Amino acid sequence: MARELTVMAVHAHPDDEVISTGGILARYSREGIRTVLVTCTNGEQGDGPGGVKPGEQGHDPEAVAEHRLAELRESVGHLGIAHVELLGYRDSGMDGWEANEHPDAFRNVPVEIAAARLGELMERYRPQVVVTYDENGGYGHPDHIQAHRIAVAATESTGIPDKLYYAAMPRARMREMFEYMRSVGVDMGDDEMPDDFGTPDELVTTFVDVAPYAENKIKALQAHASQEDGSFLLRLPDDIRQRVFSSESFVRHFCRISAPDREDDLFAGLRA
Repeated sequence: MARELTVMAVHAHPDDEVISTGGILARYSREGIRTVLVTCTNGEQGDGPGGVKPGEQGHDPEAVAEHRLAELRESVGHLGIAHVELLGYRDSGMDGWEANEHPDAFRNVPVEIAAARLGELMERYRPQVVVTYDENGGYGHPDHIQAHRIAVAATESTGIPDKLYYAAMPRARMREMFEYMRSVGVDMGDDEMPDDFGTPDELVTTFVDVAPYAENKIKALQAHASQEDGSFLLRLPDDIRQRVFSSESFVRHFCRISAPDREDDLFAGLRA
């Protein structure tokens, strides 16, 4: 009996599911593919009410986590995600924060322990496709890096996924979008985009069209209203925001089936 087509996205915090993978999750859900989101932490180091930052008076990590998980449930509804699994680890905060040293912080959990828990979920859902961050966690966040490590370890130890992808931001497209926004009057500051920002174009294997689901992504991002991370994107003019959210890109790190070198579908080579 053929396995049900399943994609599993492994993310660090509530809200991470939207920017780099919200489109594919919404698209594949609409196409009848089972979608599974694994969120590794509860987001305790996010902003509190009124934008109160961790370490500031009035910041309550447990209350923040409860609120962010409620926002996650709303976001998931907009994206049509079928299954959400919470590993429940403590948010480590940004690199260098005091929260890094908390013994329960996700970054301090032995990889083999967290990977074993993720492996159990892979055994349950049997995903053909797994998506996570690259080895730098996209931008160096300790929890993103740890999510990468456990996703790779669980993929290798279970032998279940046929493909493992890393979310990517292609440099050429990022530069093109940066210059376009500046040309139409969006305030991008005086700085130029660093030459090494984003993923080297030659490494990007997969571009997925998610334009019909841009509105789903916008609503999902709006659901995470307590956090400032996505506020810049939400303030963009509608036409630019549509362009930003119309495509998602990936680096195919692992593939044990026959699939084209360049893809427009994470399930290339897997569909009947």
